[in-house]
Amino acid sequence: MTRFFLKSSIILILMILSFASLANNKILLIGDSLSAGYGLEQAQAWVHLLQNKYKENNKAVTIINTAISGQTTDNALLKIDAWLAAHQPSHVLIELGGNDGIRGFPVKLLQKHLTELVTKSQQNGAKVALMEIQIPPNLGPRYGKMFTDSYGKVADKTGAHLMSYFMTEIAVNPSLMLNDNLHPNAKAQPIIRDFMYDEIEKWLHE
Repeated sequence: MTRFFLKSSIILILMILSFASLANNKILLIGDSLSAGYGLEQAQAWVHLLQNKYKENNKAVTIINTAISGQTTDNALLKIDAWLAAHQPSHVLIELGGNDGIRGFPVKLLQKHLTELVTKSQQNGAKVALMEIQIPPNLGPRYGKMFTDSYGKVADKTGAHLMSYFMTEIAVNPSLMLNDNLHPNAKAQPIIRDFMYDEIEKWLHE
C-alpha cells in the first residue's frame, strides 16, 4: 500500500511539473518579413492568428514577435542580447536567413551567425528551434542546397530543434502569394498558423 501511494505521488508530481512547464512557455520569435506580416494588417498575420488560437484553446503559450522586414542574421545578432534580457524566454524560434540568401551571403558566414544566435539563446536558458529556410532558385542549385543544408548542420552542432519551413507548399502556389512572389498573402496566413501550431506542439513536447 505504501509503495502504491509513493508511486501515485511521483506520477502526480511529474504531471504537475509537466503542466507547469507548459504553462510558462514564452516563445521569442526572431524572424524577418515572413513573420512580420509584410504587406498585411497585423490582425491578418499568422503570428497574431496563432496567438489567438492558443487563447481559444486555453494554452498558456505567449509569442513575443521581434520579426523585422529585411532582417538578416547579422542584424539579429546585434539585438539578441537585449531581447533575451528583456523577455527571458523559455523558448527561442529562429526564422532567419532568407534575406542573407537573397543577397548571396557566404554559407559559412550564415552558419556562423546562426550558431551564435542559437548558442546565445541556449546560454540564456532557452530551448531553441531553427527553421530550415529555403530560398528562390535564382542563385543556382548548388548555392541553394548548401544554404538549406546549413540549418541541419547548425542544428546537429548545437542540439537545436530543426523545424520544417512553413513556406514550402505555399511558395509554389501563386494564389497564396503577394504580387512580389516572395511573401505570403492574407489567404495563406491561416494555413501558416495551423502549420506552425502543429510544429510548435511537436517542439514543446519533445
